[in-house]
Amino acid sequence: MKPYILFFLSWLFPGSGHFIQKKYLKGTVFLTGIALLLIFGIIMQGKFYDAKNFHPLIILGFLGDLGNGIFYFLINLLGFGKGNIEATTYHYGTTYLVSAGLINYLVALNAFDIAKGRRK
Repeated sequence: MKPYILFFLSWLFPGSGHFIQKKYLKGTVFLTGIALLLIFGIIMQGKFYDAKNFHPLIILGFLGDLGNGIFYFLINLLGFGKGNIEATTYHYGTTYLVSAGLINYLVALNAFDIAKGRRK
């Protein structure tokens, strides 16, 4: 499979690039870790950033959240990820959500590197 398509698929669904390349343990660990970060972020009443405000830090947060691929769209579609600023864990939850997306970018890059032959 072409590395760029593999990168896209891995971004879209965390760990899928590794599953396609028969790296089942890596794919499972990455999918589980990212899913747990998202679940804990939602439980902590964290918020996904939106691109309505053009402040540079807000845009960076939005791009981090977008790294969650299909989970970003599903969570928004289900009405989660709105956040509750009155919750004491709000900022932690928001950080978990962004971190999951940023980690997924790294996971997709790792799948890309494996497909290119740069990593095992």
